[in-house]
Amino acid sequence: MRVLLVEDDPMIGAAVLDALKDAAYAVDWVRDGRVALGAATDQHYDLVLLDLGLPGRDGMEVLAGIRARNNPVPLIVITARDDLEHRLRGLDGGADDYVLKPFHTRELLARTRAVLRRKGGQAGALLGNGRVSLDPATHEACVSAGAPVRLTQREFALLQALLVRPGIILSRSDLEDRIYGWGEEVESNAVEYLIHALRRKLGADVIRNVRGVGWMVAKGA
Repeated sequence: MRVLLVEDDPMIGAAVLDALKDAAYAVDWVRDGRVALGAATDQHYDLVLLDLGLPGRDGMEVLAGIRARNNPVPLIVITARDDLEHRLRGLDGGADDYVLKPFHTRELLARTRAVLRRKGGQAGALLGNGRVSLDPATHEACVSAGAPVRLTQREFALLQALLVRPGIILSRSDLEDRIYGWGEEVESNAVEYLIHALRRKLGADVIRNVRGVGWMVAKGA
């Protein structure tokens, strides 16, 4: 999944960036409100983490701009503005959650998973289609209630992208877009290599190839 991180504090931004990458998210980090609004307009994101005290444009303006475009992207405000009025303005303005600084990155990751579950219509902690299930907290996959299999970060990111929308075909560029952030080098056969590795671990029929179009996982009953 691809995350837009909007944070002008270099230490906080670097810590969150590292935590997100360790959790297999593709991350684009911007430090300016105007740049953030442009990025959210031009690029598809699965989640936005938004600080409020930003140069260029204030975070509340960025939030309003994103929602004014009817962009339903899940959005978590991360800020030191802890008074009730700011929290209410953020939530009523379209934020899905509100995390106060200082915070532990483990909590932020847990809140990220919870927001993504709610937005994806998932009641439980696991993603699945009835055959394969994926635990975003542990990066383990199970096939037909078998033993859990640990996935690498990129394997997890690719399978997660497919399981978020079972039955939908994702092209190579779709998958690359969800696995790699700005500036990350993408090898020409990276997607095929990851799919081969996942099929080896989970079974050849877990991911289906639609020739000339892309890949998908079957939609559950």
